Amino acid sequence: MKKIVLVTVAGRDKPGLMAMLTSTFRQFQVQILDVGQSVIHDQLALGFLLRVDTSLQRDTIDEITALCHRLGAMLNIEEVSEQRYRQWVDASGKPSYIITLMASGALSAELNAVSSITRAEGLNIEAIRRLSERVTMERLDSPRPSIVEMRLRGELEVADRFQAALLEAAAAMGFDFSVQRDSVYRRHRRLVAFDMDSTLIDAEVIDELAKLHGVGDRVAAITERAMRGELDFQASFRARVAALKGLSADAFRVVAENVQLNPGAERLISTLRHFGYRTAILSGGFTYVGDHLRRRLKIDHVVANDLVIEDGVITGEVAGDIVDAARKAQALAEIAAKEEIDIAQTIAIGDGANDLPMLGVAGLGVAWHAKPLVRQSARHAISTFGLDAVLYLLGFSDYDLRQLDR
Repeated sequence: MKKIVLVTVAGRDKPGLMAMLTSTFRQFQVQILDVGQSVIHDQLALGFLLRVDTSLQRDTIDEITALCHRLGAMLNIEEVSEQRYRQWVDASGKPSYIITLMASGALSAELNAVSSITRAEGLNIEAIRRLSERVTMERLDSPRPSIVEMRLRGELEVADRFQAALLEAAAAMGFDFSVQRDSVYRRHRRLVAFDMDSTLIDAEVIDELAKLHGVGDRVAAITERAMRGELDFQASFRARVAALKGLSADAFRVVAENVQLNPGAERLISTLRHFGYRTAILSGGFTYVGDHLRRRLKIDHVVANDLVIEDGVITGEVAGDIVDAARKAQALAEIAAKEEIDIAQTIAIGDGANDLPMLGVAGLGVAWHAKPLVRQSARHAISTFGLDAVLYLLGFSDYDLRQLDR
C-alpha cells in the first residue's frame, strides 16, 4: 500500500541539497509526483509531492528529517488525502493566466493592489518571477523600475470586470500591466506590427508636412480629433491631405530624415529581429516615411498611404485606397497568412483610435502611450515605459536582454 505525502523544506540555500534529498528518495523507491523550488535572496523554499510505500514511510521520513537537521533546514511533512490529491489534479485543468506588472518605482503598493483584485476574482497566484534586474546597494535609494511576471490559475468568470478593476488601479497608482491567457501561442509569438506615427516615431508625419506648408495648426487640430476617435478617419485624412496641395514632394525627405524614433523602438526591433520575429509597419501615414524606416530598422513589411505627386508637387489627392482602421486589421491578417503565421501569434502596437481593430484582431494588442479611448478599450496598455517594455510581455528579463547587449 502507498500513501501520498507533501514534503516542504525551507532554509538557507546550500549546494547539493536537491541531490541529497533525491538520493534518499531513490534509496527508498519513492515516486516524485511533483516538485517545485524557488530561492529569494539566499533562502530556499522547496517542495515535493511524493508517493511512498507505507512499509518504508517511517524510514524515509526519518532519513529526510535527519538530513534537514544536519543542514539546519526547516521541514514539514503532511499526508495528502485522496480527495485533496484529486482536487489538485483537477485544478491543473483550469485556465492559466500571466500578469506582467510594471512599476516605475517600489512594488509593494502595486503588488498589493493586483493581488487583491486577483483574489477577489477567485484566481490563485501560483508563481511570481522577477523580470527586472537586481538592485545594487549603491542604487537602493534611487528610483528604479520593478517588473514581475505572475502566473495565475482559475476560472475568470467576468474578464471585463477583472480588466476594469486592474485599469482603475493602474490609473490611480501609475503602473502598467498586461493580462494574457497562458497558452502555447503566448510563448511563441512570431509577427509584430507597429503603427508608425506617434508609436514607432515621435511625430505625426502629416502634421510635420503641414508645418512646412504653413498650415500646421489647422491640420494638427484635425489629426488630434481623428486620433481621439471624434472624426471619421477617411474623411479627416482626405481633408488633411487636401491642405497639402502645392507642397514640394521633397518635404517627405526632410520629414523622414528628422523624425525621431520613440524610446525603446530600436532596441525592441533589433531584439525581435535577433530572435527571428517578422515585423511590419501598418500605418495611416505615408509609405515614403515607412520605407525610410524599413531600410533603417530592417522592417519586413510596410502598408501605408501614397499621395498623388505631379511634377514633384503634392496635388492634395490620395493615390489608391486609404489605409484606415479596417485596412490595418486586414493587412495584419494578410501578412500573417503570407508568412504562414497563426493570427494568435501576432502582436500589434498602436496609440490611436484607428489602431483598435488591429489591436483587437492580434493575439496580443498593446496600446502604447495611447489616447484615453484607446487605453480604456485595449486589453494591454503601456503608458509609463518605452516600446522595449513589450519584451517583458514576451517573458524576457533584464538578464536576458543584457546578454544581447554584450
